Amino acid sequence: MIAIKELRIKKGMTQQQLADNSGITLRTIQRIENGEVKPSLHSLNTISRVLEADMSALIQQSASKPYEFIVNFKITDMNQFITDLKILVKNHWKVISLIVLVIWLASSYTDIKAGIIDGWNGK
Repeated sequence: MIAIKELRIKKGMTQQQLADNSGITLRTIQRIENGEVKPSLHSLNTISRVLEADMSALIQQSASKPYEFIVNFKITDMNQFITDLKILVKNHWKVISLIVLVIWLASSYTDIKAGIIDGWNGK
């Protein structure tokens, strides 16, 4: 894997130039290069296009399990937090919906069970 920072430096670009050309915030570029966050596929695609690199060279094989969420919050920029939250919901809406459904079903189990039994008994 080629590090984004190394590739950016080889191209003679600053972090600000990469941010401006990619439409990704400077803070996000910094967080990606420092290893604080893993970039989304969209971000990797955009960065690879700007750096004129093969996207597969930038992708690091992850040892994490599918749908493993590691959540760390350090809110220093509310706009970036909202943007990251929107991206999280956009990319994982199916999993989030499934979790909400399971929680709702678990919390409503007795009501659902009673309704099924009443329906079965013709009440």
